[in-house]
Formats: sequence, structure tokens, C-alpha cells
Amino acid sequence: MNIRPFLLTLTLLCSALCSVAQQSLPLYPEGQIPFAKPGAEIPKLTVYAPAKANGKAVIVCSGGSYVGRANDVEGIPACKKLIAAGITAFLLDYRVPDPAKMDHKELVPLTDAQRAIQYVRENAAKYHIDPQQLGIMGFSAGGHLVSTVGAHFNKTELSNPKNTSLRPNFLVLIYPVISFADSLTHQTSRERLIGPDITPERITYYSNELQVTDDTPPTYITHGMDDSGVKVANSLYFAAALKQHHVPVELFLYAKGEHGYGAYNKAAQTQWIDDCINWILKDRWKQN
Repeated sequence: MNIRPFLLTLTLLCSALCSVAQQSLPLYPEGQIPFAKPGAEIPKLTVYAPAKANGKAVIVCSGGSYVGRANDVEGIPACKKLIAAGITAFLLDYRVPDPAKMDHKELVPLTDAQRAIQYVRENAAKYHIDPQQLGIMGFSAGGHLVSTVGAHFNKTELSNPKNTSLRPNFLVLIYPVISFADSLTHQTSRERLIGPDITPERITYYSNELQVTDDTPPTYITHGMDDSGVKVANSLYFAAALKQHHVPVELFLYAKGEHGYGAYNKAAQTQWIDDCINWILKDRWKQN
């Protein structure tokens, strides 16, 4: 038997199935991108659909210092791991702050993330999702974006005629930038989002450990204690603030986990993403 044609057919079939599982779509209807200048980047969502959806969904925001998005190391591997567990994943290509391409650059990433939540909730039936089981995940500067979503969900510049809730049901933060305080922040991320006019008021507003309330969503956090890119204190301060407001929080720390380990920490045997998926699937985010 010549096995080559069989293998070729199998490869083509697998490719076809994978292509069906992923669908990219523009985040906004044509001509309605908030704050965009002519020729600006078009933000998009890429849908990763599991073979059998369990009703849970996560929007994924890669990091990149608010300069770019590290999808290959962070977002895409995380999406693939989520769908293997039956969780529908949405990779968000949010716009990074750039005054040449947008007005009010500090508002743009948050508005894009809120639009992703709005879109997923309003189209939940299409993707076999429970709109009350929607989380959002962020790495590094994407973690700052996600913590901003969790802290400022009641404030938006987004058109929201259906009054769709922009509060995610849970947050997942991976080595996140949380604070813009001088002693804690990641300088590039802060400069890109709110620079060059870095005022004390802006620092406080975007230091999300200072913005936690009783309504901040339950949060899963992972960070390396030896992270030399973003200090682990960012995560510790946010976790402490959540505890003070009686918000469920799960803190998964690595003794060794340099910045940017993505979906898999090669320096560790136990992987945060497996523990995190268990936290999502078993509804531990609902527990006090």
C-alpha cells in the first residue's frame, strides 16, 4: 500500500479543519473605528473555535510594551491551549498607542478591548457562549490593558446602544504591568500609553492597583519572582488590593520565570496555563 496519498489527504484534512476553527474579522463596522486617523491600522478579532464549545470564552491580549503584540509567543499558544479545553478564544489585535495614527491614544487600547467584550457578548449565541462566562487575558502590557478593563469598565468612549455590560466576568494576568508609579512601572509601556505628558493624575488613574473596587472582576495572576522586565511587585500589589476588597484572586508565582515566558514557562515543571484553565473550568473564579 502506498501510504503517501493517505498522508497527503490526512494533512489536507487537518489543514481544512484548522482553517475552519479560525476566523478573523474586523473589530468595528467599516468606517466606525473610534479615534482613527486616515490610513490607521484596523483592529481585529481572530476567533479560535473549539471542536465542542463548553460555553466559556476568553479574549486574549498579547503584550509588547504598547509598541506591538507578541502573538506568536503569547496570544496564539494561549488560544490553542484554551480551545483544547473547550474554551472559545478570541485573539484581540488591539491598536497600540500611536499619535500619528489616532487621537486620544491613551483611550484607544481600552476602547478596543471594550469593543471586543461588546462584540462577544452580543454574538454569544453564534459562538455557543454563555455571555456571563466571559473572561479576558493579558500578558505584560496586555496585562495592563486587561487590568484597566477590569478597573474602568464603567467608563467608555465606545458607542453602546444596547447597554451591553463591558465588565468581564474574570481577568487573567500574566506577568502584568499594573502600576504606572515610578518605583514599579515598566517605563516603555507608561511612556507609550500616557507620555510625554506624564502627570501625577494620569499616573494614579492608570495605576490599576489603586483603582480596585468591590466590583473588580475575580482575577488569576501569574508572575516570575525573578522577572527583571516587569517587577513582580506589580502583581503582588494588585493581588493585595483585590484581597482588601474581597475579590477572589488566585496568585501563581514562579521562583524562576523571566519576563516573556508566554504560555509555557520552560524553567518550570508545572505550567500556569494548566492551573489557570482548571480555575476557569471549575468556576473557581466564582468562589470567595
